[in-house]
Formats: sequence, structure tokens, C-alpha cells
Amino acid sequence: MLKYVNTDIVFQEVPDETTLAINLSLCPCHCPGCHSQYLWTDTGQPLTVEALDMLIASDGANAITCVSFMGGDNDPSAVDRLALYVHTRYPNLKTAWYTGRTVVSPDVDRQNFDYIKVGPYIRHLGPLKSPSTNQRMFRRRPDGSFEDITARFWKR
Repeated sequence: MLKYVNTDIVFQEVPDETTLAINLSLCPCHCPGCHSQYLWTDTGQPLTVEALDMLIASDGANAITCVSFMGGDNDPSAVDRLALYVHTRYPNLKTAWYTGRTVVSPDVDRQNFDYIKVGPYIRHLGPLKSPSTNQRMFRRRPDGSFEDITARFWKR
């Protein structure tokens, strides 16, 4: 089961999108140096489709262009189902997933996502905005393939 702790409207996590970021708890990755250790515990409310509808409505479905699931590695198939739900119920919204794993779970249909960030946080390699990062952000192309857009996070 997925549980969410909080949400925020963000502008940097997904390029060119105004994103409703939903922070999910029960993270099994436990990356050393994690800035969100509070998400390691069993806390928050269940993220059901009803809760998702409420979050999208309360944060202004007209104000956002993307819904991002920040975590969810404890139940990737549930993240996948919710991303499909967003695409079906809100076809104007894009979906993103930030996973701390190095590869996308086989329980996930990548086509349910417009963006997928993979990779654990490794302190000496830095976050997405660092050119030395191990993390990668991918964007789905119109043909269904994914392109690496990580360099868009790097300051020039």
C-alpha cells in the first residue's frame, strides 16, 4: 500500500512542468545522506484514487501540468496503477515517478509515465543537478521510447 505524507507544487523536479509532487512514505531504499529520511517510516495517509482526486482538485487541476510520485519503491505496481489512473481520468496531466532504484521495476508499464527518474542518492556523486550524478531523468518520446534528459538539470 502506498501512503503519502505531504504534497507541494514544484517547478524544478520535472522540466517545463508545474508539478504536484506527492511524497510517499515507506521508502525501502534508505540512501545514506537522504534529505527525506522522514519518508522511511510507516507514516501518512493511504494514497487511494479518491485521495489522489482530492489532492489534484485541492492543488488546482488547472494550475498543474504534471503529477509526480516521489518514491513508492515499496509498491511499484501501485504507483503504476495510479499513473494509469491519472492518464485516464486527467488526460491533460503528465505523470512522473522518482524511484530510488537503479532500474524500473518489471511490475511497471513505463508507458504510464511521461517522466521517470531512476537512481539512489549517492552523496559523493550528487543529485540530478550535478554533472557527476548517477541519477538519470528520462522523458517519454511520442514514439514511446525514452530519452535521457538529465543534462537539463545541470547549470550551464
